[in-house]
Amino acid sequence: MEIEQLKQVLGDGLLSFPVTHFHGDGKFNPTSYAEHVNWLSGFEASVLFAAGGTGEFFSLTPEEIPAIVSVAKAAAGKTPIVSGCGYGTDIAASIARSVEKAGADGILLLPHYLIDAPQEGLFQHIKKVCQSTGMGVMVYNRDNSVLQADTLARLCDECPNLVGFKDGTGDIGLVRQITAKMGDRLTYLGGMPTAELFAEAYLGAGFTTYSSAVFNFVPGLAVEFYKALRAGERKKCEQILNDFFYPFMAIRNRDKGYAVSAIKAGVRLQGFDAGGVRPPLKDLTSEECSMMEALIDQHKR
Repeated sequence: MEIEQLKQVLGDGLLSFPVTHFHGDGKFNPTSYAEHVNWLSGFEASVLFAAGGTGEFFSLTPEEIPAIVSVAKAAAGKTPIVSGCGYGTDIAASIARSVEKAGADGILLLPHYLIDAPQEGLFQHIKKVCQSTGMGVMVYNRDNSVLQADTLARLCDECPNLVGFKDGTGDIGLVRQITAKMGDRLTYLGGMPTAELFAEAYLGAGFTTYSSAVFNFVPGLAVEFYKALRAGERKKCEQILNDFFYPFMAIRNRDKGYAVSAIKAGVRLQGFDAGGVRPPLKDLTSEECSMMEALIDQHKR
């Protein structure tokens, strides 16, 4: 996919990150994963992200990632596939090259490993990864990798294939400064956990879209909320927030890592053999799975 075309489709609609499916022994399950991705591609997500954060990128080996991308690409039909990418600079550059060969349409560069870094270090890291691939690149601002507006502007000057900025900091002041400074040079993606809870605030800051984790198991509801948001139907958004997203948030907040584990439980409850999460995450308890099941039953579309 051409770089400018990827930039356009990223901003055209809702985005989502399919969970990565595992067998009981923890190995990648391509059959179930393909079935799930194919199902999701029938709904109105403009891009699907393979091996992303909700896809447990942090628990995958670099060798597994291109195989996951290849399966997603084959199963998604016309829906573009963007791959997760990250770790140290050379590892990230290697992953970018491998997923490009596997057919990815772009990469999302997640935060580097562990250490806080100065702005110049982040600049050099992201620049090298961008220069390692001919695909479009989105950078993910969160945790130990938070770009300031001037650093991001320098990267845009140096890296014509940097097309997207995803934010998971919740710092509306910073992201508004970035959208004001960069304008339409980038596509802006909301990336807070359960992004729908923050979607109105990010829309006001100039973010036209976000990645929906719950799209994994209630895609119809996720699309309904997104359309209501973009149409300015505030009462409808509030109804869906109160009826679904806030009860889901209560389950998600019961333990650390449930922003991923609860999504995977939802996928299993929809009939897909997604398997459990890999350590260091843990799966929901049977009681919590029952809570998820009751919530899903109320909101099937």
